Amino acid sequence: MQALLDVVLPVFLVVGAGYVTVWAKLFSNDVVDGLMKYTQNFAIPALLFTAISGLDLSASFDPSLLLSYYTGSISCFTIGLLTAHYLFKRDWEDSVAIGFCCLFANSIMLGLALTEQAYGSDALQANYAIVAVHASFCYGVGITAMEIARAHASGASLVKTPATVVKAMFRNALVLGMLLGFTVNLTGIHPPQVLLDAIALIVQTALPMALFGLGGVLVRYKIRGDSKVIAFICAVSLVLHPTIVWNMGRLMELETPAFRSAVLTAAMAPGVNVYIFASIYGKAERVAAASVLVATTLSVFSVWLWLGVMP
Repeated sequence: MQALLDVVLPVFLVVGAGYVTVWAKLFSNDVVDGLMKYTQNFAIPALLFTAISGLDLSASFDPSLLLSYYTGSISCFTIGLLTAHYLFKRDWEDSVAIGFCCLFANSIMLGLALTEQAYGSDALQANYAIVAVHASFCYGVGITAMEIARAHASGASLVKTPATVVKAMFRNALVLGMLLGFTVNLTGIHPPQVLLDAIALIVQTALPMALFGLGGVLVRYKIRGDSKVIAFICAVSLVLHPTIVWNMGRLMELETPAFRSAVLTAAMAPGVNVYIFASIYGKAERVAAASVLVATTLSVFSVWLWLGVMP
């Protein structure tokens, strides 16, 4: 038990430090917003660029790993979408945003940090393989579904949907960082060493600053109503998603390091991106914000339990 606490608590203490700092008004919301912009637009893309440019693609991109993880993701999105519409009686656009909350795990800020803390930096290869397609996959699914829902509601044509999805992808700094990493990896053309050294300095700040900033952002999220929907999202994110991935991983006979990375990533709370997605479309924003807060808090305990049953 003490070993598990040693793994989980340091990560969430950094999140808690960010929360308390903003709650005590030692940092303003503007400072936290700037911190989050730095991590999401510079530090984490740099981390992904560095990781992917040095990956052994033939070894890391195991189809069984990706199938195991993303079967869980798309299943949870579908369950979230349909449950929100038919059980909670939300319109289709709200339902897409709620489905996105069930789809988008916090694979970077929490997933990478907790896996590294639990199993060491050498255990992150499978995490990077999942993360390499995570943003593009999730945003691709979410944007496509939302554009279809909006077109259905307005009676507009679906012809423009592919262009909308592609345009959104190339505006995402995480996707651009990954694409640059793949370019370097596949071409073998590396930037000058002095530039790589500078990027390495930025990378060192990525996860701790992202965790601290996440805590600061959570201060502004309040729980107001929608308790049943929020509880449903938490159950899907923290229990159903990793359970599906666990069973898929066993079925696919994943090796232990890949199995751990897949299940632990699936067990993460929804990331801040779910609120960003909801804000872009102005749908289910309160649900998305509260779900991030509640699920992140509950994940302190749920992650501890998942680590306890991990092989």
